[in-house]
Amino acid sequence: MFSETDNVEHARMKRPVVRHYSVPSVLATEPHMDKVIQEFIDLLQERYAGPGKTCQFGDWLGYYAWDFLGIVTFSKKFGYMDKGSDFDGTLAIGDKSIDYLALCGQMPWTDYWLDKNPVYPLGPPNISNVTNIAVANLTARLTGTDKNFDPAKPDFLQYFIESKSTHPDIVDDSAVVGYLLLNRKPLPISLPHKKHTNPLTVCLLVIAGADTTAITMRALFYYTLKNPRVWKKLQDEVRAHIAPGKPAPHAQARALPYLEAVVRETLRYHPSVSMIMERIVPAGGLALPDGSVVPGGSHVGMNPYIVGRNKGIFGPDADEFNPDRWLQRAGESDDALRDRMTLWNTANLAFGAGSRICLGRNLSQMEVYKVVPTLIATFDIELADPNEVWWSSARWFYRTKGVVCNLRPRRG
Repeated sequence: MFSETDNVEHARMKRPVVRHYSVPSVLATEPHMDKVIQEFIDLLQERYAGPGKTCQFGDWLGYYAWDFLGIVTFSKKFGYMDKGSDFDGTLAIGDKSIDYLALCGQMPWTDYWLDKNPVYPLGPPNISNVTNIAVANLTARLTGTDKNFDPAKPDFLQYFIESKSTHPDIVDDSAVVGYLLLNRKPLPISLPHKKHTNPLTVCLLVIAGADTTAITMRALFYYTLKNPRVWKKLQDEVRAHIAPGKPAPHAQARALPYLEAVVRETLRYHPSVSMIMERIVPAGGLALPDGSVVPGGSHVGMNPYIVGRNKGIFGPDADEFNPDRWLQRAGESDDALRDRMTLWNTANLAFGAGSRICLGRNLSQMEVYKVVPTLIATFDIELADPNEVWWSSARWFYRTKGVVCNLRPRRG
């Protein structure tokens, strides 16, 4: 679906699964979320919540995000939290793949000199391990040998399998993954049933969902911990409403106005996607407000990072991290606030827009709204070095490394 440019075909491909990303369907996976969140805070408590210990918190948010996707997709973790590392190299491979796609996405001709070079190919790393995980779990589910699945707790793999009954014209009996996500080489894999879900769909969910959500959580903690006023305000609100030591209920978390302001400001200030989302102008051209017309066939797009820093929309302090901008201003009427939020929501491209808006946005936001207050309610968190400057790279995903923290059991 990512690369399909035909709108009719894109809509057809999306039809079998789109309802499973709705808020009610995502809420049904909350028991899975609670399981992995509880394990996350227990592991942090065991490993790092003692004197003299520091935690590579940014890395652990990534391990959690991947295991979270494993739970809600396959009803079992990938194992990154248990091992405390990128033990199979998948996370590093994902980063290298994104670097390659960022280059070739902007200059497609480079792919012919690199990956398709007939003499010495220099393409992206192979992600067959992720594909094989998807196929193995799908095979186990279809043959009834999956011991992790509980029908009372649906997961996305089950949603995808059920779509073969609701959309048999789309979810067919193909026994091949098709093309790998990054290098597009066919991977022949036989499955036991004639009608099944394409494992590539599962790969897309895991890779895209885990990395981007980890980026958001990492950025949220980095920017708030760097701003004592914001951190104190967020901490006070969370601790007044969320109990420590157990997963925050989604309904309670979404009722916290300052937490919502912080999440929205993080998505504006540090969107996980930081390159132009290209579109092809249809025949007839695109009329702009100033009367000029962009010719049909032109490639146009907007960078979510640049749009989020637009001072004409978000004010003269658009280059500053300030969650309070999302709150009602002194003397601002309810109607004025509603109009301002409508404009700002229109300018929010953190999850894309229109028919190509990110399918997993509800799942990603639910994950953030649950784990962030859980961590704040359970631990006293501070940067090990208040002057830390993290590493960042805007190559398609706005990736970062760092956020080394001291974690202590909550006091008071």
